[in-house]
Amino acid sequence: MAITLTNFRATGLGNAPDTIHITDAGLVADTAQTGAQIVDCNGAYLSPGWCDLHVHVWHGGTDISVRASEAGRPTGVTAMADAGSAGEANFHGLREYIIEPHAETIRAFLNIGSIGLVACNRVSELIDDRSIDIDRTFAVIEANRDVICGVKVRASQVIVGAWGVAPAKIAKRVAEIAGLPLMVHVGEPGPLIDEVFDILTPGDIVTHCFNGKRAGSIRDTAALFAQAKRMAENGILMDIGHGQASFDFKTARDSVADGLLPYSISTDLHLRNIKGPVHDLATTMSKLLSVGVPFDECIAAVTQRPRDVLGLDSVKCASPGIRADFTVFDLAETEVIATDSSGNSLALNQMFEPRLTVIGTSVEPSARRGQ
Repeated sequence: MAITLTNFRATGLGNAPDTIHITDAGLVADTAQTGAQIVDCNGAYLSPGWCDLHVHVWHGGTDISVRASEAGRPTGVTAMADAGSAGEANFHGLREYIIEPHAETIRAFLNIGSIGLVACNRVSELIDDRSIDIDRTFAVIEANRDVICGVKVRASQVIVGAWGVAPAKIAKRVAEIAGLPLMVHVGEPGPLIDEVFDILTPGDIVTHCFNGKRAGSIRDTAALFAQAKRMAENGILMDIGHGQASFDFKTARDSVADGLLPYSISTDLHLRNIKGPVHDLATTMSKLLSVGVPFDECIAAVTQRPRDVLGLDSVKCASPGIRADFTVFDLAETEVIATDSSGNSLALNQMFEPRLTVIGTSVEPSARRGQ
């Protein structure tokens, strides 16, 4: 059935019309369709569908992944990228059982480690040089270019041990040859964060950019923070990747105050943080709003920017002929005490509240899990 969306406040949609018409084929139309279902948004905001650039949804394929539905439409998210749950050895399962069946748009960063996150942090995917098969990795990329959006490497001591920065360098070379961006997880050394920064080029993504880890944070020294700002100005993408251990209120607040805004806001959602401290994308957005990221920047950081990485055009979301993909949400007054990954607390006065998502002609209510 055709749909007409009415009574909304457009944000992130450019010069969107006052009403949006969707044909029974799921495409945005320039005129009302006969017999269309009227969807009253009750004065809520309407944006391009929210996109979470860092989730783990290879449920059953790793010991940490949530179901894609838990990271998706019930939380206001219509597009997401699995960030390295699968390597070349098990990517076929992620594609067949997760990416293809779901209504949400799902892309993936391919882990440079062949086994991915099968037993996350219990069995490292980067024990030594036997953990990477470059030829098989290239073969998987070439066979799945329609869904692989980049290469992922976890460059921190608990993963690489004494191997240091070498896996990140290998991942970067593979990504360069394949013409893809590299997403690099930064955390506890080694390697040192500046060793990782030195190999990155425009379009690459630093996830966990506001972590508070000693000797693994952009706030460790003034020189490191200045380097991070230069990188962001030069096109290297700073991604939140909240996670279980990778987001710190003070690091975020100080960085934003000093002029470094995140490119994208993402959750790093998985089984060990879905019940807290992360919960969902709306809660993560609310935390960034509370530490000083402006409303419009928060919306861009979950719509236009991450959608660009996935090859989804948010600028034309409300244009005729484009498949409908929207999130309807409110910004509600609240009194919630939120926590970061370090156990610090912060009072939130406003909370993003997803109301419904629209994908094609499918309209589904959303419900934030929250605190």
